[in-house]
Amino acid sequence: MAEFWETAFAEKQLMWGVEPTASAIFASDYFARMGVKDVLIPGLGYGRNATVFLDHSMSVTGIEISDTAIALARSQLGLQIPIYHGSVAGMPYDSRQYDGVFCYGLIYLLDTDGRAKLIQDCYRQLAPGGHMIFTVISKKAPMYGQGARLGDDWYERGPGLQMFFYDAASVEREFAAHGLIEFSEINELMPGGGTFPFINVICKRGDQPQRVSPRNVLLVS
Repeated sequence: MAEFWETAFAEKQLMWGVEPTASAIFASDYFARMGVKDVLIPGLGYGRNATVFLDHSMSVTGIEISDTAIALARSQLGLQIPIYHGSVAGMPYDSRQYDGVFCYGLIYLLDTDGRAKLIQDCYRQLAPGGHMIFTVISKKAPMYGQGARLGDDWYERGPGLQMFFYDAASVEREFAAHGLIEFSEINELMPGGGTFPFINVICKRGDQPQRVSPRNVLLVS
């Protein structure tokens, strides 16, 4: 996956534009109401979704697998936030616990074990009472069922691009054990026009803190 995204960002640069997604705007407003101050964004990309949290005076830490995307975040969006260079599979990258975690897309590109690990790792880095929001693609998307079938609701859309599509049942199945409190549909604008249906999944951590053991990692300054 690292090679896929490095090639994509190198060739297409700011491929989704610089405006934050509708889901990021939703999440930043929700976090603001919940009093969130510190946000972790796994799968930062070039940082277009980070800006709306910064506009709400929240601190942001990112995780990103692509060197090129990190360079674009610095040079094109002017982001001077902490960014860990690596795969989300390597989480946790620090011992902090955050008030909020926002993960747009990304999780539906992972296999079953990868999705479960990402949810668990994000949940463990939530402070007690903290919230995490995942934006996942819906089975209502027009490309659902296209490509080689890899498993239930899981398809290979192209070389290096595998996608798992969610519905209410799979949201409940994968997030229920990690503080699921609600989920709702949202339409996201796509490059070139049109919208695709996504689902915003909101989870809240209970009151028991949990020790987080970081790995030896590279923080890109």
